Amino acid sequence: MVDDDPLRTAVDTAWCVYRAQHRDVDAADGRRCLLERHLRGRREARQSNGDAQELTGFGLAYLERLSDDSC
Repeated sequence: MVDDDPLRTAVDTAWCVYRAQHRDVDAADGRRCLLERHLRGRREARQSNGDAQELTGFGLAYLERLSDDSC
């Protein structure tokens, strides 16, 4: 089954990549919810064209900023 929702694809991809790079992060970590909220807001504010690849890049950058802030 193919997921036609670019937001869902971006969230899933960014979260997967982030967790692969940060093995100590649990799948149920609250940052995933923050990621989804951030990307949805970005798309709704038209700061992105809604393309899954672009949203994934924004999502990864956002997650890294969250990690930097928590140190």
